[in-house]
Amino acid sequence: MSISSSMNAGVSGLKANATRLATISDNIANSATHGYRRSQASFQSMVIGSGIAGEASYSAGGVRSTTQRMVDQGGALISTQNATDIAISGRGFIPVTSPLGARLQDGTAPLMLTPTGSFRQDEAGYLRDPSGNVLLGWPAATDGSIPTYPRDSASGLQPVRIDTIQQAYSATSRVDFGVNLPASATAPGGSSDPLGLSVEYFDAMGLSGTIDVEFTPVQTPPNSNTWEMSLTDPSDGTLLGTYDLVFDSSIAQAGTLVSVTRTSVVGQDYEGTTGTIPLALGPQTIDLSLGLIGEGGGLVQRGQTFSSAGVSQDGFGAGNLIGLTVERDGKLDAIYDQGFRRTLYRIPIVDVPNANGLTAVGDQAFKVSRDSGPFFLWDAGTGPVGNFVGNALQESATDVAAELTSLIQTQRAYSSNAKVIQTVDEMFQETTNIKR
Repeated sequence: MSISSSMNAGVSGLKANATRLATISDNIANSATHGYRRSQASFQSMVIGSGIAGEASYSAGGVRSTTQRMVDQGGALISTQNATDIAISGRGFIPVTSPLGARLQDGTAPLMLTPTGSFRQDEAGYLRDPSGNVLLGWPAATDGSIPTYPRDSASGLQPVRIDTIQQAYSATSRVDFGVNLPASATAPGGSSDPLGLSVEYFDAMGLSGTIDVEFTPVQTPPNSNTWEMSLTDPSDGTLLGTYDLVFDSSIAQAGTLVSVTRTSVVGQDYEGTTGTIPLALGPQTIDLSLGLIGEGGGLVQRGQTFSSAGVSQDGFGAGNLIGLTVERDGKLDAIYDQGFRRTLYRIPIVDVPNANGLTAVGDQAFKVSRDSGPFFLWDAGTGPVGNFVGNALQESATDVAAELTSLIQTQRAYSSNAKVIQTVDEMFQETTNIKR
């Protein structure tokens, strides 16, 4: 009966608008929730009968509602004071796991996705957000490099845990020997006094050591442009090698190395392809880089001044952890009080074909579902995903002004459907009165 169908259509309208009101209420309530993704109610009409135009009678089918969380629509980024507040500029999600999953160190922690997070260390050193979600990442090797991990599986991801009392150091493997020798010393009448310096390095235990270097000018007329270099380990007086250094005096390449010749029994020869002399200091080998023949990037002879301002080495002594930082490419670096940093983890960005198909599990976290499609772990800034932004959080995707407008529309629609029910009731009453 058409009147009965009108009643049912009005009831379905009340239900549909009540659902829409629920999504609006949820959106407004989470307008200040970082990383919140707004919900949206959609209406679809229901048709009773054939639906062919020109039928003599018509029955109202009413409306049904469906809801969807708009996961692919994020909010704006805001700056914060915490270095491990993380957001993503662009597409993708941060991998996290539950507090229970953080205890699993065998790669079986359940994977969840979140668009942003304010991560801080807890009492056990895990980086977790206020909701308890623990950050996941690929652990780095001792040298800071990231091994190869599977991209279509979470088996390589581990809960990010920082040892707050850890110390780190880096043994020296290379010394860049940027030294200028005075050309005036090898000219007639120049000073024959040797010039010396000590080069600091760090051994495999993070302890400091030195290499004594002495330069003696060779004065043979008219200009020898030659020096004798002696390398010594001052800890026990061991000679590491002696070398003759000859420099160019031509206009085009003045002051650059012409040759480096070992003159001692001990020590290693100068390697012309790399411009280095390998120095054996016990179990440790350090490459002393003098520069390539004919190039002025290392040891040179110019002017009247002896300068060792360009000497540097790649090692560091033991230092205490003082901070963390998240780079754009997802590297989580530890900063130490000795002035160096080391990569501890690399955080990938998770992407799925249909972000709106993810299953919401609360606390701004989602799980992969059949509707979302399989996930893939990307390096930040590659493929379709964006970059990490440290010291930042993502605001709620709720537009309060738009939600309030929708609230007014929903209220009017609800009242109108209630009026339809009231009208149908009055028509039934009129039908009943006919019998009287």
